[in-house]
Amino acid sequence: MLLDASDCQLVLVDYQARLMPAIAHGDEVLRRAELLANLAVMFDVPVWGTEQAPERLGSLVPALRARCRRVFAKTTFDASGAGLLDALRAPARPAGNARSLPKHLQKPAAPARQTIVLAGCEAHVCVLQTALGLVEQELDVWVVTDACGSRRERDRDAAFDRLAAAGVELVTAEMVAFEWLRDARHPRFRDALALLK
Repeated sequence: MLLDASDCQLVLVDYQARLMPAIAHGDEVLRRAELLANLAVMFDVPVWGTEQAPERLGSLVPALRARCRRVFAKTTFDASGAGLLDALRAPARPAGNARSLPKHLQKPAAPARQTIVLAGCEAHVCVLQTALGLVEQELDVWVVTDACGSRRERDRDAAFDRLAAAGVELVTAEMVAFEWLRDARHPRFRDALALLK
């Protein structure tokens, strides 16, 4: 099974200013997250963000915050309980003036996108617990490994082992990009390639 951009939503977990310097290879993790966010905007994939105790750890980094439809502040490690799940499940609204039509003339809202592409920090805490929480809600969860980090690499790797055992798909940012593209003739191929280089 490949990712389909029209069925995906991107969730960026806790890339916060005060946390990132403590993350192993934090600069590279953040670059991959920015790549994902830019690709999501390019392919019309909704982007959501979370912040763990922002009063202590600061806000989501500005480059990512600017790409998010909404950022959810939380204290729980599983972000799905902080309003995120409701946003992910909300059906797409009818376009244009359709909402002003009488109910019997309105087209039903499109179903929510069921595939969640997830990345963030720390992999073994908030990413892990959010991914498992979303799996429990019967969403398809794909974790982008090169855009995830922890303070210690062993913790990050253990999280990936546990996620894979729970049925979460593990991918890289480039895998996401090329699966969203599917074909070198895609009209956004050159734009995506420029981001990847």
